[in-house]
Order: sequence, then structure tokens, then C-alpha cells
Amino acid sequence: MTTATTTGADATASAPVPLTPAGAVPVISGPRRSASSAAWLGLVPFAAYVLLFLAVPTILAIGSGFFTKDGSFTWANVSALGDPVVLTTFANSAGLSLLTAVVGALVGALVCYALLGMNPDGPVRSTVDAAAGVLAQFGGVMLAFAFIATIGIQGVVTLFLKNDLGFDIFANGTWLYELPGLILPYIYFQIPLMVITFMPALAALKPQWAEANLTLGGTSSSFWLRIGIPVLAPSFLASLLLLFANAFSSYATAAALASQGAQIVPLQIRAALTSETVLGRENLAGALALGMIVIVGIVMALYSLIQRRAARWQS
Repeated sequence: MTTATTTGADATASAPVPLTPAGAVPVISGPRRSASSAAWLGLVPFAAYVLLFLAVPTILAIGSGFFTKDGSFTWANVSALGDPVVLTTFANSAGLSLLTAVVGALVGALVCYALLGMNPDGPVRSTVDAAAGVLAQFGGVMLAFAFIATIGIQGVVTLFLKNDLGFDIFANGTWLYELPGLILPYIYFQIPLMVITFMPALAALKPQWAEANLTLGGTSSSFWLRIGIPVLAPSFLASLLLLFANAFSSYATAAALASQGAQIVPLQIRAALTSETVLGRENLAGALALGMIVIVGIVMALYSLIQRRAARWQS
């Protein structure tokens, strides 16, 4: 290998520099490798957070389902998943999640379609995007209180309908504090979540496709039937699965509204941990959590597969 050296007064201050042949890949210097290693260190806080607050609780929840209160191994907790009461609870959770996911997906897709023709940087589009980001995270006790204050037994809307219009929304029972009462609050945060997840896919439709459709004599209907809907179908299904998983794992809103009973799986887990009438079955909560993790894992695996298919044309 030949080297290039500096002659003259700078000869003593300059080290020989190796010359790389033409076409050779230059060697990455040490400082670049150090910078890359330092960049990976930035993931340490996030990795620690995921480990402490996601991985460890998940392992403990699953593991507790296979042990008794005394620490001995048992299949009794897992076999309890076949109990008719537990199966009914899972069916209620799945039905509630599917209903609110479908309604949220359809309404959210219509909102996205209405926003499609607006300026992305305009005030309306920016306001809706900001509101969707906030309302998608608006849940728990705050959302439950909002519904109690508006359509609760003494809510503003309830009293207005009853006193001024003579219509009692609770004539057949206080449905707001039972399983049907969870439908409206869940839809409330499902629609904004759909707007957030589906709008990028809808906005990624290329104008050239519509122009080609018109050039070939197509209409707006033929564009959506032959191009738009088939292309958007994977993204729509992926968003629908995400909404299902979101509703299936929600707890705080249901816990604040339905203080009595355990109509869905998260409330059943709460009952297994805190109920004074079901003693000695605390580890049943681990088995219920295992069932939830399996269902959500399957749903999210399908979501990942469909989303990868949808990403082919979005890239």
C-alpha cells in the first residue's frame, strides 16, 4: 500500500495517510462509531420504562394465573376461563368492542373523507386534527364524569328532556351505569382515534390515479369502487382492529361508570382482586389477564400483517 506524506515544515506534524484504492469502501472512523453508540444510549430510558411498566407486569400477571395463593402450581385458574360466567364476560367485552369499533370506524372514515378536500394547513383541518388527538386520549374518570353530568340521572340533558319535552331516557332503567351505558363513551374516543389512524391512508391516495380514471372515461363512483375502496380496504381493516383492541383493553371509563357488577373482562379482573365475596381467588385475575393478552395479541398480529400490506402502496 502506498502512502501520501507531507514534506517540508509540516512533515513532522502530519502522519502518513493511507490511500484507498478506487472503488474501495472507506473505513468508518472511531468517532462515528462512538456517536452511533451514544445514540443507542438514548433508548435506555424508554427500554427501562417498557421493561418496568409493560414487560414485568405482563409476566407477573400471566405467571400468577398458574399458581395458587400459597405459591403452588395449579391449572385451576386457567381452567376457570371455561366457566360460563367468564365466557359471558369475554363475550360481552368482544361484543362491546366490536360494536364500538365498527361504529367508530365508519363515522371516523366519513369524517376523514369530509376533510380530504380541505387544505391540510387550513384552520378547519388543523382544528379537527388537534381535537382528534386530544379526544382520543380523553377517557377514564373525566369522560365518565362528562357523561354523568350530561346524560346521568340528574344530568343537564336528562333533566331538559324530562322536564321540558316530557321524555325520560331512563324510563326503562338506569342503562348508563350498565353494559349498554358503555357504548356511547367508547364511541366518543373511538371516532377520534379512527380519524388519527385512517386519515394518513386516505390522504396518501395519489391524484394521478383519479386523473387516470377520468382520462379513461371513468366517473367518481368508478374511482372509489375500483381504485379507492380496494386500495384503502387494508388500512381500514387495520384501523378497525386497532379500535377493537383499544376498546377491549379499556378499563378506567368502565370502572368509573359501572361501579357495581363485572360485565366486561377488565371489571371481572377488578372483582377478582378486590371483591369481598370472592376470597382466595385473587390469582384468577392472572388467568383472565392471560385470556385478554392472547386475544389482544392475536388482534395486533393481524393488525401488523394488514398494515404491512397497506404500506406497500403508501410508500
